[in-house]
Amino acid sequence: MSDEGNRTGKRVERQSTGIDKLVDRMERRRARISDAFEANQLRGQRARGFTEKLLTRTAYGVIYGVLTAGCLFAGRTPTAIIVSLYAWLCCSEFFRMCRRGGRMPNEVLGLTAAASFPLVARFFGLRAMVFTAFFLLICVGVWYVLTPRANIADVAVTVFGPIYTSLAFSCVVLIRNSDPGLEGAFLTLGVVLAIWANDAIAYLVGSRIGIHKMAPRISPNKSWEGFWAGMMGSVAVWVAIGLLHLKGLPLPLAIAIGVVEGFLSVIGDLFESRIKRGVGVKDSGAIMPGHGGLLDRSDSMIFGCMAAYILLVMGGIIF
Repeated sequence: MSDEGNRTGKRVERQSTGIDKLVDRMERRRARISDAFEANQLRGQRARGFTEKLLTRTAYGVIYGVLTAGCLFAGRTPTAIIVSLYAWLCCSEFFRMCRRGGRMPNEVLGLTAAASFPLVARFFGLRAMVFTAFFLLICVGVWYVLTPRANIADVAVTVFGPIYTSLAFSCVVLIRNSDPGLEGAFLTLGVVLAIWANDAIAYLVGSRIGIHKMAPRISPNKSWEGFWAGMMGSVAVWVAIGLLHLKGLPLPLAIAIGVVEGFLSVIGDLFESRIKRGVGVKDSGAIMPGHGGLLDRSDSMIFGCMAAYILLVMGGIIF
C-alpha cells in the first residue's frame, strides 16, 4: 500500500475514534441527565418544584391565617372555638404518631381534654384550666388501674398530649380574653403574626441561601441563616406593636418579647420535629398540603404563644 493510502487510512481511523469518543461522551451526558431527571434534580425541575411547593404552602397558609384572624376579630368566644378545633386536631395527630411508636393512649380522654382546655380558658380562666388538668390526671389514673393492658408510657402520652397540644395552645385564648375589644384582637393577632413571620421568613431565606445546618439530626432543612432571618421577622412585628403602643406596651419590652417568642417558636418546631423523627414520620398529618399536618403548622405557636403570654403577664400588660 502506498504512503498516501496509509496516511488516509490513519486519518479515517482517527476520525472514527474521535466520533466514537464524542458519541460516548454524549451517551454518558444523556445518562447523567436521565438519572438527574429520575431523581428530580434537574435545575428546571428543582425550580418548578420549589415554586409549586411555595405556592401550595402559601395558599393553605393564607387560608389558615385568614380563618384564625377572622375568629380573633369576631370575638373571644369564636377564638376559643377555633383554638379548640385546632387543639383537637393537633392532639389527634400527636396520638397517631404515638401509636406508630408503639404507645396506646386513651384517645377518648385525651381528645376530650384537648377540646376542653380552650373553652375552659375562655369561660372560667386560668385557674379552672389547672383544675381541668388535675381532673384529666385523675381520670387517666382510674383508666390505668382498670386497664391491665395499659402501661405507664401510655398514661404519660395520654396526659402529655392534651397538655402539649391544647393547654399550652390555650394561651392564645387567655391573651384574647384580656381585652374584649379591638385592641385585644390586634394584640393577639400580633402574637401569632410574629410567629408566622418567623416561620415564613426562615423558610424563604433558609431554602434559598441556607448553608450552615442548625440541627441536622432533628430537622435537616433548618439553617442558621433562616433562624436569624426569622428572628428578625419576629422582632420586627413586635417593634411595630410597641410603636403602636398597643395596651401601653413599651418598646423595650416589645423587643424582648419578640426575641424570646421567636426563639421559643423555633424550639417548638424542633420539639415536634424530634417527635416525628423518633417515630419515623416526615409529617404529623396531611390536612395542610405544603405544611403537613396541623401540628406541623401550629408547633411553633404552642411554645411561642405561651412565652408571649407569660411575658405579657409579667410585664403587667395583661392580667
